[in-house]
Amino acid sequence: MRTRPTILFFSPAGRPVPDFVTRWVNGKGLTVHLLRDPAEVEQRVLRSLPRLVVVDADGHEDQGMQLCARLKADPYTAIVPLAAVAARHVTDRVQAWFAAGADEVLTPLFEPVEQAGRLDGLVARAERDVAVNPSTRLPGTTEIEREIRRRMEGGEQFAVCYADLDHFKEFNDRYSYYDGDRVIYLLSRILHDVVKGMLGPEGFIGHIGGDDFIFIVAVPKIPLVCDEILFVFDTLIPYQYNEQDRRAGYYFGKDRRGQLHRVPLMTLSIGIVTNQNRRFTHPAQVSELATEMKSYAKTQPGSVYVVDRRHDPEPGTETEAGEAR
Repeated sequence: MRTRPTILFFSPAGRPVPDFVTRWVNGKGLTVHLLRDPAEVEQRVLRSLPRLVVVDADGHEDQGMQLCARLKADPYTAIVPLAAVAARHVTDRVQAWFAAGADEVLTPLFEPVEQAGRLDGLVARAERDVAVNPSTRLPGTTEIEREIRRRMEGGEQFAVCYADLDHFKEFNDRYSYYDGDRVIYLLSRILHDVVKGMLGPEGFIGHIGGDDFIFIVAVPKIPLVCDEILFVFDTLIPYQYNEQDRRAGYYFGKDRRGQLHRVPLMTLSIGIVTNQNRRFTHPAQVSELATEMKSYAKTQPGSVYVVDRRHDPEPGTETEAGEAR
């Protein structure tokens, strides 16, 4: 059974939750917990990442501001939105709360309807920020799963394409992490510009992390999109190397045993799974198969995409993994 998302209300003086917050919580189907100990608030935020923290700004104000500053100083807890609630609007106190790191300060200056709207916006912004990969500004794992689930529930045929760089670690070792970040950003732009340029809103691109990306297209568009991605990638990637490496088409690097060996220029492997011949029941199932196909693609030479051609297996039967292009 799923637990209901929670709101933490921190009041050192033990004041009750404001009426407009209670109405908002009930309207959203949330659970609110009243806490008086700032240490307990921090522990709960670290342990469960609540949907929102609301702080009583009346009485024991210093405790609330210090809690706010501590939560916002830690990148992990800083993603949880925090709103301070005050019974009076005092401009310098409002500014002090914002200086402490509060994302919103709600006072009687706003009508209850507007206060509720500001809480809606605060939570929506936080969810959007968490869903986006900060290095590429592409949707992250939460949005990827949501998009797969949306397409599954919509009954449409779709292809989940898992793109991964080959020889990226060796590139980082030879050049720098700065150069590696530049390559990741370049790949994100190639994927975005090709998928969106060809398919518009029907295409989706997400960033799992590192050099791993997901893009989702309609099944008939697989060859068109993937051929273009690989062409653009293979055209641009040599220019991420110095002239000597680019001209040679390789460089010498050390393997895990410290032995020198030839390292080719980076290539791109794309593993693809579709629901054309399979029935998926959960995004995790799609993710597992896409990862399997990506691993298979990486065994093929050069930049390549492979499509899972298997059907849902009948009892006692086995099928080949896929087809490379």
